[in-house]
Amino acid sequence: MQHKIRTFQDKFFLVLKGLAMGAANKVPGVSGGVVAFVAGFYEEFIFSLQRINGKALKLLINRRFKSFYLYTNGRFLSLLIFGMVVSYFSVSKLLDFLIRNYELYVWSAFFGMIVGSIHYINKDFNDWNKKTRAAVLIGVIVGLSISFLPPATENDHLLFVFFCGMISVTGMTLPGFSGSFILILLGNYVLLLVDSVNALYDTIKNVIQWDFSFLDNEERMRMLKILAVFTIGSLAGLVTFSHILNYILKHYKSITTASIIGFIIGSLGVVWPWKETVYKINASGEFIYDSGGAKVIQNYRRFLPELTGETYIAFAFIVIGIAIVWGLGVYGDKTRKSYG
Repeated sequence: MQHKIRTFQDKFFLVLKGLAMGAANKVPGVSGGVVAFVAGFYEEFIFSLQRINGKALKLLINRRFKSFYLYTNGRFLSLLIFGMVVSYFSVSKLLDFLIRNYELYVWSAFFGMIVGSIHYINKDFNDWNKKTRAAVLIGVIVGLSISFLPPATENDHLLFVFFCGMISVTGMTLPGFSGSFILILLGNYVLLLVDSVNALYDTIKNVIQWDFSFLDNEERMRMLKILAVFTIGSLAGLVTFSHILNYILKHYKSITTASIIGFIIGSLGVVWPWKETVYKINASGEFIYDSGGAKVIQNYRRFLPELTGETYIAFAFIVIGIAIVWGLGVYGDKTRKSYG
């Protein structure tokens, strides 16, 4: 893959794509990989990640930083990751607010985006045969099965936290799989994406205020250790999965694309807008709350809606979601034509 000469507009939109991926990755049921696939940079994303290998490490050790930057497609990755980081502390916070106050409409928009993604990917896929149809079916079954699995209990053992990090990044590398929802199933969504992140936020605030009293806070240090192990696991997972996916895309592209279509169809069960949230309770029948004071989600109870005014508004948001994906698809097509 040749290095692309990017205009300021390309760089700006790449940061926006990072924002979109970061926001999507945090929402249970939504996959950042879908954003990459539809927006036209999925293969470059996987290609860039798999360049983080032994050769890249050797370049880094030998202080050949420019060569390392070029070899790993550093400009692309740095802009994308910058967008994800900014998203985590901005756009994703806005999403949290919208889900708390307009949950039905937010899920409706995401449902529309998933429907639009299925249509967009399917319209350019022409290699239908017995193998690819079987791959779609398997993808649908796996996606739906994950949607209805009961969640496990929280586990803060560092080896399990590392495993959670590796598994959760599938949402970035494999369209249709939601890393956040997988963390809910593993029982560690609150621990790893709420409590530990809050601990990091509080620590950064303390450091800015030149207050290092947190070093004597055993609970704070435990959460920071958990977050560090989770981050290392996530990085290891990104590199590992990217190498596997790069090989699969090269040798089994049609079957891989068909499987992705199946995974995305299966994920519709997770983002179904009409669902009642089921919260975790303790042995006394009382709700369990996270460190931010919010009820801990256990799973969702899905149902068919009645045709009310609220339902029609939700339908409108589904259309908006489809339109968003259509816009991303148009831009992605232009990107692919511009760069070949």
